Order: sequence, then C-alpha cells, then structure tokens
Amino acid sequence: MNTDPKDEFDRLAQALRSAPPAPDPALRRAAFARAMKNFDELAKEPQTEMRPNQDRPPKRAGFLNGVRHMLSQFSSKQVLAATTSVAALCIGLFVILPMQNGPYQPTLIEPSQPDATPVEAASATSRAEAANAEPVDAPASFPETALEAAPVDMAPPVAAMPSPGESGLIRERMVAGQSNPAISPNAEVMFDAMEATSDVAMMPPIAMLPAETTEAFANAEVNPIKITAEEPVSTFSADVDTASYAVVRDSLMSGYLPPPEAVRIEEMVNYFPYDYPAPGAQDEAPFKASVEVMPTPWNADTQLVRIGLQGRMPAIEDRPPLNLVFLIDTSGSMQDPDKLPLLKQSLRLMLGQLRLDDQVAMVAYAGSAGEVLPPTPASDSARILAALDRLDAGGSTNGAAGLELAYRTAESMAGEGEVSRVLLATDGDFNVGISDPDGLEGYIARKRDSGTYLSVLGFGRGNLDDATMQVLAQNGNGQAAYIDTLQEAQKVLVDQLSGALFPIAGDVKLQVEWNPTEVAEYRLIGYETRALRREDFNNDKIDAGELGAGHSVTALYEVTAPDSPALLNDALRYQPAADAAPSGDGELGFLRLRYKDPGETVSKLIETPILTGGEIDDDARFAAAIAGFGQLLNGATYLGDWGWDEAIALAQSGKGDDPFGYRNEAISLMRLAQSLQGSAPGTPPMGGPAPTDMLTPR
Repeated sequence: MNTDPKDEFDRLAQALRSAPPAPDPALRRAAFARAMKNFDELAKEPQTEMRPNQDRPPKRAGFLNGVRHMLSQFSSKQVLAATTSVAALCIGLFVILPMQNGPYQPTLIEPSQPDATPVEAASATSRAEAANAEPVDAPASFPETALEAAPVDMAPPVAAMPSPGESGLIRERMVAGQSNPAISPNAEVMFDAMEATSDVAMMPPIAMLPAETTEAFANAEVNPIKITAEEPVSTFSADVDTASYAVVRDSLMSGYLPPPEAVRIEEMVNYFPYDYPAPGAQDEAPFKASVEVMPTPWNADTQLVRIGLQGRMPAIEDRPPLNLVFLIDTSGSMQDPDKLPLLKQSLRLMLGQLRLDDQVAMVAYAGSAGEVLPPTPASDSARILAALDRLDAGGSTNGAAGLELAYRTAESMAGEGEVSRVLLATDGDFNVGISDPDGLEGYIARKRDSGTYLSVLGFGRGNLDDATMQVLAQNGNGQAAYIDTLQEAQKVLVDQLSGALFPIAGDVKLQVEWNPTEVAEYRLIGYETRALRREDFNNDKIDAGELGAGHSVTALYEVTAPDSPALLNDALRYQPAADAAPSGDGELGFLRLRYKDPGETVSKLIETPILTGGEIDDDARFAAAIAGFGQLLNGATYLGDWGWDEAIALAQSGKGDDPFGYRNEAISLMRLAQSLQGSAPGTPPMGGPAPTDMLTPR
C-alpha cells in the first residue's frame, strides 16, 4: 500500500507532541524472549579457540546483536513508537525532573571555605595527568577567531578555575596566540620549536610553591646610606645574572608575592637590554662606559646616577669554536613538569644556534654520574636529540660527582683558542656529595683558572637552592639564570646565547670615589652580594664578574647633596665640619673600572669622571622604575610615599621601543604585584588564583 510521506511526517509530529505510550508488558516480554532466543542460536566459539587478545569483544555484544535483530523484526510504526518513547524518557530524565525542584543552579565552592578540597584535588589530578600524559604536538598558534567564537553561557564554578600554580601557565597560553601586547613577538618562533619536539609540546602548569619549602636565596642586608666624608669609595663586581627577575615573575604569575630575600635589584634591572653606546673600532677596551644623572623619582631632593657598560658584539663568524658540556640533574626532584621536561625543550632551542664546528657532550647525575653523550659535533643533531630524549628523572642528587665528570669531559674537548663551558641545569637540590657552598667554591674556582667556565640554569620551585647556584656561577665566571617558561629559555639560550657563553672581559670591577663637596650621602641600589673591599679593586687575584659579548651592565646610585633637605645623617659633634658648599665644577665623583682580557692575568684600568647632567632617555627612566619595583617588593625604607602607581607610570613613560615585549611584561607584573599587596609572600590571596585580568596592559 502506498503511503503519503506527508502523512508519515504528520503522524511523527503528532507522536512527538503526544504523551509517550504506556509500555505493554506482554510485548516487552515477547521482545526479550525473542532476543534471548536469537542469542542462544548464535554460533559459539570453542573455548580452545578463544582469542586472548585485548581486542576480544565483550560478551554483551551478542545481546546487542540480538536487540538489533529484534528491532529489525519490528514494523516501521513499532520502531517509531519505540524511538519516540526513548526520546520522551530522556527528556523527562534530563530536563523535566530537575525542573520540579526549581531552575537549575550550578553548585559553587566559595573561595573562602577552608575545606574546599575539590579545588586542590582537581588541581593535583590535572598536574598528575599532565605529567603522565603521552607527548602531543601543539599547533604553532591558535586563531583568535576560534577563541572569540566560543559561547560563554555562565561563569564557570570556582572548581573549574585554574589553581594558583596553574595560573602560571596563563603566560604560556597567551604566547600561543591570544592577543596581548605584553607577550614577546618571538612567541611564534618558540611554539614552532615546541611543535618540533617529541616531549610535551604545551607547557604543563607550573606547580604552586608548597607551604613548606627548602628554597634558599643568596642575598644580604639592603645597602645602607653611606656618609661620603667617612667612606667616600664604593667598590663592587659587575653582574649580568638575571635569575632573580625570573623568580619574581614566577611567583607573581603563580599568585603570590616573592619572598623579599629572592629580590636582587641589580638582577632585575640587568634583565632588560639597554641602548648604551658600544665601543668603536678604535677603542681598545671591549666595552664602553656611560654615565647619566637624573632626579630621583621617589625623592625630589636627591639625584640618581646611572652607570652603564656596553660590551662589544663581535661578528658571529669571528667567535671561537665552543665546547659545551650539558650537566643535567636527573634526580627524583627533577620529575616535575616545569623541571626536566622544560629543561629538555629549552636545550633543544639552544642546539639550533650552534655552529657546525662546535662540540656538545652530555653528562647526567642522580645517585651517580654518567656520560649520556660523548663529545659530538653539533652538526650531528639527531644523535644529540636522541640522547636528550633518553633522559629521565630518578634517584638522589650527587652534584659534586656530576661536576667532576663534566669538567673532565670539557677538558678532553678543549683545543687551542676554543671556549670550553659547562652548562649546569638543575633545580639546585644538592643533597649528596659536596653540598657545602664553601667547598664547591674552591673547586669551581680552580677549574675556572684552568680555562673551563661554568654557567647555571635553574628550573622549578619548592627546593630551589639559589644560594648554591649563585656560588657556582660567580666562581665559575658564568651566568646564573632561572628558566620558568620556554619564552625565558628563548631569551637566555637563543637571543643572548653569545653573551651567555662567550666572554669578552673577565674580573670586571667598578669603583666610585664620591666628591664630598658635591655628594654628602650616597647608597648603591642592589649589588649587596657583589660588594668588594676597597683594596680588592687593585688586587688581580680577587675574582669579579664576567662580561659577555654584547652584554650590558647597569648600576644605580642615589646621591644627596650637602645642602639637601633629604640628608638623613646629622653632623658629628667631635668631627671637624665639612665644607657643605658644592665646589661648582659639576664633578660628582670619579669612576674607575678594571677588567682582564680573556685568558690574561693582569688587569687594565679605565677612568672617567661622573659629571652632572646627561641625557635622560627612556632607558634611564625604565631602569629607575625597575629599581623602584624591586624596592617595593623587598620592603626598602627609602621610597617615602612613592608607590605602585608612580612606579607603573614611570615604567610606562620609559617603555620606549620594546620589540620583544619585556618591558610591557614588567609593567603587567607591577600591576599584578600591586593587586597582591597585603598578602603574605608565598601565599596566594584568599587561596585563590592570580588575578589574571591584571596581565592586560591598560
């Protein structure tokens, strides 16, 4: 019989609108009986022929086949009635029943509840799954249109939001293509490199700093005000380390203020590149000094003196061959996603910058040390990457044994005119072997004098031994950096590779003699761990900082004139009164610098006066803003009423040309620190995640 399709659709529509038919017990029993009969009639597989493989289908598949056969026996009307009943039942279960108790309301966990353990459990579970997940490739970028198209019907419950530690991943996700000018334009380059790796391509969440940690930071009491008439000379070693700034950033991005002892202002200031004049071809010295004097942003009655050194950048083809030994910590503490996995990705970025005549070796250490890769030409990238892939974390940490093997390997690679360097990558947890910094200091110094330098890369938080890392780097004539993201690895190991590995001047010391008729009081901002005695300046046996190719060094002094109302010290009763009248010649002081050419043992001297005036450019304003940023973080008492708003405004005025986004990121961090003020260092506010809206520049 021919049936009009329109009538069929009408009946279907009517069936959907009408109440579902009541189940017929007789038809139900008949259907199940037929299904069981079909199941019993199926051909059975002998027990001896059953496949033991995991692809064996479950036994209930036979029942499902019987159901399918049963349905095939129904007429079209019976099938329609059955499907309509199922649809109505689903609607009733998922829509109608909940509405009997009122509109749907999502259950939220208040952040202030101390027992909101599902948040912690979800965060811990996500981190564990990320650590054990199979490697996946991530796209180089994510289209913004896809993000914009995602509808948002309601605010997600707190349990679905990232934990304070996971908020550290926000920065990496921004790099992945979300529009934010605070992120470096090199993001696409980094994610291209991530896509090419075989490890986890997307960075896993950075774990929040636990309540109980073993972290130790190298720092000292903040430099006090010095009276020029009593102590006119200030001496310190040059510094180009950047670890402190990265630790500060990691803390803020994880939702808590950094510990004050983790803030070394000179490392924060020197994190940024500055456009100082470089030495010309006719200059004998490998670097050039420049001095500017400006009003102090936080005190109108004092002046800020900025001393800048700019190293020469030789042509890449002129640099000597490099013998590089990766000394990699594979102890159990390195298994976290932000440690060994990030370390391996970071070193992959670096390998692409080496020349064909460079050599690479690899030593791993845990309970004992071993050679993972013998000296290998950098051109054999497949062999190097394969050795890197074999690294895994486990065991205790015998750092001393690893250092000894790494140095022996580097010495076996050394050639005439070549540069040999050990690059130690660790979380700083030295718990076996020579763990005393004093014992390591002498060992590293002896190896440095033999021509092999040491640089240190720190990874991860919780047991970061910054104090030991600083001892190793300073005595190894190397740089100490902290890698918290792949973007930081790009900066340290790619953008600044030549400066980090190829020295142009060693034992660089600075000494300033202040003119008491022009400067009554002064203080050096930062460099507490780099202070030298006055007599150390002329002693060539005293070690000091190293300046790498293209590197710059910045130092800031705050000085007070004899007639300034900002003087903090009264004249002494029993000392002859100093002539408080300025001399008028405009010479605030005299700068002396000493350095050694690479491989030399006798230092050379450079002298230049410190004169009033000079060009107050964007670099000077921004360096002052970062110095203020660091003082706000470590609780310095010399800022008066100057606070976060003023620091942010000053940094904005000095942002200038910011091709890599470093300065814009710093301004975002200032805003984030301002929002976190009042919370204890190391403690997220109210146990919640970092306020990520602070990351977007206004």
